[in-house]
Formats: sequence, C-alpha cells, structure tokens
Amino acid sequence: MVNIMTARFVGRLPLERRGRGACTAKNKNRNGFLCGLCELCVPHARCDVRSTAMPLNHYVTLGRSGLRVSPFCLGGMTFGEDWGWGSSVADTETIIASFLERGGNFIDTANSYTKGHSEKIVGDFIGRDAARRDRVVIATKFFVNLYEGDPNGGGSSRKAIIAACEESLRRLRTDYIDLYWMHSWDKFTPIDETLRALDDLVQAGKVRYIGFSDTPAWKVAQAQTIAQFRGWTPLVALQIEYSLIERTVEGELVPMALELGLGVMPWAPLRGGVLSGKYTRENAATSNPDRGERVTQSLDERAFAIIDELARIAKAHDTTATAIALAWVQSRPGVASTIIGVRRLDQLEQNLAALDVKLTAEEVASLDKLSRPMLNFPAAFLRSANMFMHAGATVNGEKSIVWPLLGRRTT
Repeated sequence: MVNIMTARFVGRLPLERRGRGACTAKNKNRNGFLCGLCELCVPHARCDVRSTAMPLNHYVTLGRSGLRVSPFCLGGMTFGEDWGWGSSVADTETIIASFLERGGNFIDTANSYTKGHSEKIVGDFIGRDAARRDRVVIATKFFVNLYEGDPNGGGSSRKAIIAACEESLRRLRTDYIDLYWMHSWDKFTPIDETLRALDDLVQAGKVRYIGFSDTPAWKVAQAQTIAQFRGWTPLVALQIEYSLIERTVEGELVPMALELGLGVMPWAPLRGGVLSGKYTRENAATSNPDRGERVTQSLDERAFAIIDELARIAKAHDTTATAIALAWVQSRPGVASTIIGVRRLDQLEQNLAALDVKLTAEEVASLDKLSRPMLNFPAAFLRSANMFMHAGATVNGEKSIVWPLLGRRTT
C-alpha cells in the first residue's frame, strides 16, 4: 500500500491502491467532500491530510516523478540585499548550510530574484562544489525580463526560454537545472511552443524536470494534455500561493494538480509574515512591514481571527504561530514541499519547527472554518452532486440524500 507520508500524489489510482481508506465522516463539508479534516472536493482522490510529524530528511517524490525532495524547500527570494530587505551573502550562506545540514535538499530561486543575485549566491555556494551540487535539487524560473526595452527578454517564447536558461546556468555555475519553472503564464506565446522549448532543454541535458507557477488551471491542464499526447516532457509540479489567508486555489488549481499528477508547492505560506504572529490588532496601525501594502492590506478582521487561533493552538503545542501556520499548509491534500523564505537563522529554526507539529483533527477543523474561502462557480453547486447522481445511495464511502424535489416516484 502506498505510504501517504512519502507518496503525496493519489489522484485517480484504483480504490484498492490508494494510501488511505475513503473518508467516512457523517457530514459533507461545504464542497461535498466527506472529510472531517479537509475541505477540498477532489473527485476520484482520497483525503491526504498528514496529521503526523515529518522530519526534514524524510523525503517525498515530487508529483508523478521520481525526484525526491525535502518536505520544506528553501526559497531564494530573500537571498541578497539588492531589494532592500533580504539577507547578506554571508547570512544567506549560513542559512543554506544549516538547511542542508538538517537534511533539506531543495532550493528554489528565479532569474529575477534580487536581480539575478540570488542565483549567483546559490551558484557560488553550491554550484562551484561538484559533490555538493549533485546532492542538492536546484529549482529556478524563467519569464521575468531583466532587459529594459527588449520585448524578447522575458516571457515564454522559445527565444526567451533558451536565453534565460543559459543565463541561469551561468549564474548558478552548473550545467543542469533540476527543476525549471515557467514563473507565470505568457498569454502571447502558444503553449505548445513553450512546452517544445522546455522539452528540447530536457533532451539536451540542461534541465531535468519542468513545472508551472502562477498559471490558470485550464492552461496548466491544456499544457499537460498536450505534453502527454505528443510525448514531450510532462509537468511534475505546480507552484502557487497557498496559506490560511489565500485558499482560493482549492477551487480549481489544487484539484487539477491532484488529477494530473502535479506536486503542489505553496509559496508565501505565511502571507509575507502576516501569519507569523508579529502582527496583532494592537500594533497593526503602527506596523511598517518591509513588504508594504501586501502585508497591511491583508490585516483585516478575518486575518486577525486566524492569527488569534494560531496563537491559541501554538500555546497548546508550546511552539509559535509560524510553526502552526506552516504545519497547516504542509498538511493540505496534494502539497509536496512548502517553500519557506527566511532572512535570519532563527527564522529558519522557527520554520523548521513546523515539521515537529502534530495538529489534531479539531485544530485543523478550527483553522479551516476561520479561513474558509469563497470559491468560484461551480464549487458551491457541486456540493449537491452526490444528491443529484446517487439519490440516497452511498458510493466510495460518501453518503448522499434523496433530492427533495424528486420526491416519491409515482410512475
């Protein structure tokens, strides 16, 4: 039987092969998925909520691939002080070294982070050491244009992708990228052009795996279908913003990832520090966060209710709000590896403490209720799907009721 602790994708496996029995909760949640722990409605998939601790050196396979990665991925957006709020080169190297020593093997950066300096820091510390390089999974991204006025300097055309890849390889001081992301969707470039360029990079040995970030579910699904039918390199991962503040991805993106074999990698799991516990009702008005309006605009009554509950649960576990918020994200269905961003070593320790947290079903349910999102159509409508199609029957462990308008048949 598949071990849910190490195999995150459950998708459309036959019932007898899935890693956990059917959810048998008596009441449907708002999306019709019978589960007391999660609120996702994922047809043909099992509840995959982890309630047990998972050390940093207990690796998971990323999506429908054989790539083993640590459950937390070290994000490179704070590598370098070029944007005014990152960490110095020396501090970054100390953070990376500590992360690797603890068992982490996954680092995520981008061609644009700190104007390319992030990639260079990773390259100088890891890429120059061949033995260390082969032990680390390095992910980076293309899309952002670093050349003012050059229309082909960014986006997802063949010209832009290949040029960006060569530049990233140079800064990273390596001859291959383990996971190459499309940073965002380029609506001006046919998706098959993007996919073919990425497949060529894989065939050339310059890229091992590919994934999409910040792209609509319908476009990701189209891309994965094209790749599979044409025998091109398939996507193995999806990077999306996901936190107790931002849960709208549960409407389309996460179910799509589960169905198509993509490992979900949340970014901003603390919403830029909103969920770290340092912002309260009392100090919100006088706070001056480095991320500016992205943080202050999120500090509403809903956020404060979530923050209060995080503090309550953290006290019960003798840990921090940061650890509880990260533990919640990492426990969500489909999530393979959560991207953490830190500027100081003590922040890294606070983040990694989340892997020791065992949230109870009641604690998860409480956080789920307070953070419940308003999802797009047809999420709400599909809550009634079992009633319409099963008319009181129980299928795959999910009960249904008889549609009241159907009533008793007279003919």
